[in-house]
Amino acid sequence: MKKITRAAIAVLSAASLLTAVGCKKGGADSKTMDEAEIIYAVSSYKTTQGNLDEYLEFGGDVDSVSAVNVMPDQAGKISRILVNVGDRVTKNQVLAYVDASRPGMNYSESPVRAPIAGRITSIPPTIGATVSQAVTIARIAQTDELQIKVNVAERFISRIKQGQTALVTFDAYPGVDFNAKVFEVSPVLDTSTRTMAIKLRIVPPDSRIKVGMYSRVQLVTDSVKDAIVIPNAAIVMRDGKPYVFVVANHKEGKKNASVRLQSVKVGISVDNKTEITEGLSAGDEIIIKGQSLLNDGAQVNIISTTDAAK
Repeated sequence: MKKITRAAIAVLSAASLLTAVGCKKGGADSKTMDEAEIIYAVSSYKTTQGNLDEYLEFGGDVDSVSAVNVMPDQAGKISRILVNVGDRVTKNQVLAYVDASRPGMNYSESPVRAPIAGRITSIPPTIGATVSQAVTIARIAQTDELQIKVNVAERFISRIKQGQTALVTFDAYPGVDFNAKVFEVSPVLDTSTRTMAIKLRIVPPDSRIKVGMYSRVQLVTDSVKDAIVIPNAAIVMRDGKPYVFVVANHKEGKKNASVRLQSVKVGISVDNKTEITEGLSAGDEIIIKGQSLLNDGAQVNIISTTDAAK
């Protein structure tokens, strides 16, 4: 019995020793796994001060500031047309003649004169056509000074005022921006369309722009100067508040760094860019790609950096 007891004690002691060794080894492995840090691949962006313009987009037609329809003094048939579309004319220049003669009655031709100087933009009738005093013989426009007519929807009229600047583009000149300024704002709305008419003038005048062209207008309604502007993609929302991840210790020539979660206040947002009014300074490096899985203090591997100043 004593031999059996001693053997049992020996077996139990060996089992306890193996369990202790196993526990010690397992604990070391757990500690190694806990201490291992995940490094996230990200892209960064170096902030700088810049300008940001908030704008509204409209379509508009180019027209001359001054244009008149020319009508005859007498009814009759057009006997002669002395000008062509595109011709420049002076005030009181004869444009056409109207013959008011009837069967049994002959009259001298009645001249149709230009009431203003300008360029002929249209001549609707042809020789032999019968016209009255209410029919337009020609249209004269002063094409040296052009305007863009835009109708603004009622919900935007509180943001429109005289003197606002705008960028204007035309399909005929892709990639070219023209400057314009609002010089007239209608005091009333059109009750049928619920729109307000405004007029813009190209500054300075440009001979490439023609009457009748269709324009796309970006009317600047708010502008901030020397602001910190970042891509919208850099902003993450946590508990309903905006944050960005700022690179905390990025050394020159090194890719690995850590990040900190920084609370920010945002201003206006235009074209996927947002103004930051508080929380960032010019020169801060922020994460713009790969930040969705990050937390405060996370380790990152910066694979690319965009410098806003370049």
